[in-house]
Amino acid sequence: MGGDTELPNSVVRGIGDKLYEKRKCAALEVEQLVKSLAASGNTKRVGQIIDKLIADFAFSPQANYRKGGLLCLAATAVGLANNNQEFLQKIVPPVLNSFTDQDSRVRYYACEALYNIAKVAREGFMVFFHDVFDALFRLCADSEANVQNAAQFLDNLVKDIVTSSYALDLDEFIPRLREYLTVVNPYKRQFLISWISVLASVPDIDMLQYLPELLEGLMGMLSDTNREIRQATGKALQEFLLEIQASSNVEYGELADILVRQAQSADEVTRMTALRWLRAFVSQAKDQLMPYYAHILAAVLPNVSHNNQDICQVALQTNTELLQLPDRYEASDSAAILAQVSADLISPAESTRLEALHWVRALLVRSRQQVLGHLEVLLPALFDALSAPSDRVVLEALSVQATIADQQPQFGQVMQQLLERFRGPLGGRLLQRRGSLILRKLSLLLGPQKVFCALADILNEEPDLRFASAMVQALNVILLTAPEAKALRSLLAQATEAEAGADLFHCLYSSWSHSAGAVLSLCFLAGAYSHACDVITAYADLPMGVEVLVQIDRLVQLLETPIFTYLRLQLLQPARYPDLIRCMYGLLMLLPQSDAFKTLHARLHSVPTMALLKLEGSLGPLQDPGLSPQPSPGKHGRASRQQSRLSDSASKDALRSHAQLVDFAQLLDKFKNRQEAHSAEEERRQATSNLPGCDGAELLATAL
Repeated sequence: MGGDTELPNSVVRGIGDKLYEKRKCAALEVEQLVKSLAASGNTKRVGQIIDKLIADFAFSPQANYRKGGLLCLAATAVGLANNNQEFLQKIVPPVLNSFTDQDSRVRYYACEALYNIAKVAREGFMVFFHDVFDALFRLCADSEANVQNAAQFLDNLVKDIVTSSYALDLDEFIPRLREYLTVVNPYKRQFLISWISVLASVPDIDMLQYLPELLEGLMGMLSDTNREIRQATGKALQEFLLEIQASSNVEYGELADILVRQAQSADEVTRMTALRWLRAFVSQAKDQLMPYYAHILAAVLPNVSHNNQDICQVALQTNTELLQLPDRYEASDSAAILAQVSADLISPAESTRLEALHWVRALLVRSRQQVLGHLEVLLPALFDALSAPSDRVVLEALSVQATIADQQPQFGQVMQQLLERFRGPLGGRLLQRRGSLILRKLSLLLGPQKVFCALADILNEEPDLRFASAMVQALNVILLTAPEAKALRSLLAQATEAEAGADLFHCLYSSWSHSAGAVLSLCFLAGAYSHACDVITAYADLPMGVEVLVQIDRLVQLLETPIFTYLRLQLLQPARYPDLIRCMYGLLMLLPQSDAFKTLHARLHSVPTMALLKLEGSLGPLQDPGLSPQPSPGKHGRASRQQSRLSDSASKDALRSHAQLVDFAQLLDKFKNRQEAHSAEEERRQATSNLPGCDGAELLATAL
């Protein structure tokens, strides 16, 4: 090297010396030499010196040569001062290449060299920004602390240059930054967060337009195990959110999509942050978010049931904001929302289901016709909610169903699908567990007469006789016992006197004929004791199966309840209600000597019929066989008989009026035909199966 003309021999020896002081001295001499050459305009010689430093030193296999070469390249840039622009393209690449050197000291000197180059180049250094950023990104996680510290000093200088420059091409830089945000190394994450924060702090740089590309990566860092990274990320995100809230030019749609995904994160901090952002978005830009409501609900509704109460509260607040639909809400937005809400209606979480039901109600208020156009999706989900373990969900679902059924033809659809839900084994269990609650609530909301008559009409055409019988028995118990059916009972009590009562009796009778116990109950409510006698007597010719006996057994039990107190008291008036006495003894004759038989027998035995008849004056004084005949009754006896005749006359008038309102002969024929059909169906069922199966109808038969 002694013959080289680019550099003096002493400088060449000093550059590769193993001592740092000698390498430093050589670098200073190179700086002075380059400075004098640049001042004289000898750029050719400067270029030769740079080429020699790169070829003989920067890429030398000897570490000391590489260290010296880096020092001298930096010294060259310093010597060139403001005239270095044309030479930077030669100087910077070998320095950047040394960032990956295997020797940590070489990497350290590379950072120091690039720092000095950047310090003098300033604005001209920006052409290398992307390459420098990549190099720093790798070096910030270096295994040597000294190298990390050197890289930190260089990074601070580069940030200072960038924030004071207008030359940064963000369109090229942001995709690179987005790609790097997927790393998990804590040092690299800290490096990236610091850069995002610095760029966001520059007034002339609008980072909000690039936030959709960065938000997902930043959200992912919230779950980092390093506390400092979580805090730095949270701070950066909070600054972005404040900027969004202060801005009137934000594209919320793409950001909302990202937040919806993050709101389903397994990490609670990430989930909470995403929900808070969504809530802020909804509060600030509800109109702009309308097309994304369904997507947002996919994240919000499940979170109202989260185990973390803070998350629940934020999700609930967000949902409350969403439910306040903006003025520009259009019915066309309902389809996607309904699809999402329908999916949440079958959620196992109570709170989620309740909020989904609130959404259906809100949509019915704002765009009823649009909602009704999607009943094929909505109704199944609403009826699925009836099987929820929570009574609150069931009651709210019934309330929404009643809102839908408030008008025709939706009322008929709801009633039809309701019956379908009680069909089969699962339906039987639903009726056992919730049937009374469901039917009573709908009666309360829609009117008991409307509900009972609609169900009766449907069951009257029901081909599955066992299902129809079981449903009628369930409805009959509700009719007899539920407070919601009190108006029906009062109306039926006037069936012999008022047309409205007779119409209701007619409406229910045909379907009630599926069950002997139900028909007799209906007759007892209407005071149609004579017809009840005819029904009981009809079993002299009708098949008397076990199911009929079970129904009569239940009827006897119901007769002992408070609802039939009036009937038991009427037993004390045998002259006025002779058909009632016949009914009771007729039931007694139909029953085997079971507990029900004993109950009814004891009840009838406690009624002194003969003594009561005497008191009512229908018979003369009872005579004891051992006593002499009594004299014929006097004036008082004649008055009693006259009163009895007047009472009988009034009773016959009432019966004639009753006959005009209700065609009992026709109804009796219907009852006989239906019972014969049930008997034939039972015979066919037993003929096709050696063993009686337990299907849905059997479950229904024991429901109540």
